[in-house]
Amino acid sequence: MTTHGDDAWTGLALVVGTGGIGSALTAQLKQQCQGLRVITAGRQGSPAQDLCLDLERDGDLEALTETLRAESDELRLVVNATGRLHGPGLVPEKRLKQVGRSALLEQFSINAIAPVLLARAVEPLLQRDRPFHFASLSARVGSIADNRSGGWYSYRAAKAAQNQLLKCLSIEWRRRWPLATVTLLHPGTTDTDLSKPFQTFVPPEKLFTPLRAAEQLVNVLLAQEPEDSGAFLAWDGQPIDW
Repeated sequence: MTTHGDDAWTGLALVVGTGGIGSALTAQLKQQCQGLRVITAGRQGSPAQDLCLDLERDGDLEALTETLRAESDELRLVVNATGRLHGPGLVPEKRLKQVGRSALLEQFSINAIAPVLLARAVEPLLQRDRPFHFASLSARVGSIADNRSGGWYSYRAAKAAQNQLLKCLSIEWRRRWPLATVTLLHPGTTDTDLSKPFQTFVPPEKLFTPLRAAEQLVNVLLAQEPEDSGAFLAWDGQPIDW
């Protein structure tokens, strides 16, 4: 896989997460990078998945390593499109009194710990002389410098932790796998189940469809080179302050 040319991306791509953005990324990669064979992974019961993978289960991650090792195509791209903002018993906090241990642990588990353990699972497939790209969805609200409104304690903190973990990863891989690129991506507010309860005050022109978000993210990925590894980028390719 080389960048600056859609057709130059060849080999195997893995998209982890089959929600709105993950599914759209899979479709966009298949359309735009026809040299890639794109497979998907998601939790049991997720729609349109090729592999069953729960990033919060160590056994699943260990099995993923062996599954990918058995593939005939060389692994060139992994995109983590998972994330959690709300759910049963999990609501973004508005005040300190709403912060609790269980919510913090749940947010960190999928939004911070899972991405770096996914990277650990695929690392045995890397080759020093072959390009490889690892990308993961982050969020602008994970930026400490950009935080002007507060709230959302556990989600903000978990995304900031992911940023730090993958920044560390990019530095290590730069030494060990010089052709590897790590990118953190902010997709913008996208019309998915994750953002649905919080779209009221989002201007229509700033609420992206999953298709538009995927197109923008793939274009950003295509422009990244190993010397750019460790970047935290918005959907338009602009850097975001840590």
